[in-house]
Amino acid sequence: MLNIHEIYTSVQGESTLVGTPCTFVRLAGCPLHCTYCDTLDAIPFDSGQAMSISDIVKQVNVLSNPLVLVTGGEPLAQKACIRLLEQLCDIVPMVQLETSGALDTTSVPKAVRKIIDVKTPGSGEARHNRWSNFEKLQPHDEIKFVLTSREDYEWSRDVLQKIFHNVTATVLFSPCWESLNPADLCAWILEDHLPVRLQVQMHKVIWGKDKKGV
Repeated sequence: MLNIHEIYTSVQGESTLVGTPCTFVRLAGCPLHCTYCDTLDAIPFDSGQAMSISDIVKQVNVLSNPLVLVTGGEPLAQKACIRLLEQLCDIVPMVQLETSGALDTTSVPKAVRKIIDVKTPGSGEARHNRWSNFEKLQPHDEIKFVLTSREDYEWSRDVLQKIFHNVTATVLFSPCWESLNPADLCAWILEDHLPVRLQVQMHKVIWGKDKKGV
């Protein structure tokens, strides 16, 4: 059983698969409290309803999208998440997992496209970065920095140059909504010639920052 906050269909608003029709499986519960969290209602572990993995898989199958994203909260905080990912890989062409990077990702199936957040100082949770998660990334995996300020940018740039200079995974720099101007971030990336991909949350551009279930 897993505690599920919500399951819905939309387009992927982030990552290299932005714009792809997607089924979102949002697990309830997160041990972190990032300053910029936009799913605060999913932080409590009792914010959802208990569902069997078979029922979750059936619902995903009915929605019939080419991509499924397992997210949260922090999905890996529920141990049965790994079993869910294994079963989703059997029925969906592309499976993504978005995780804070604070919990061990070793058991995540190799077929799953991991999106691992690097918690910047502006998140208030940088002390929880588990750097060992980044040692065995695959080319289809992604590393995401959410930046709230110039200070976050400079910290992330230094981390990128010191730790991630040889990774094959895509690195995403995402401006925190209404905290950092995307034009400023774009200018800094171009000025420093960083090998990263600028990411703007497309779902918020389309529906606004307060729309739920999109």
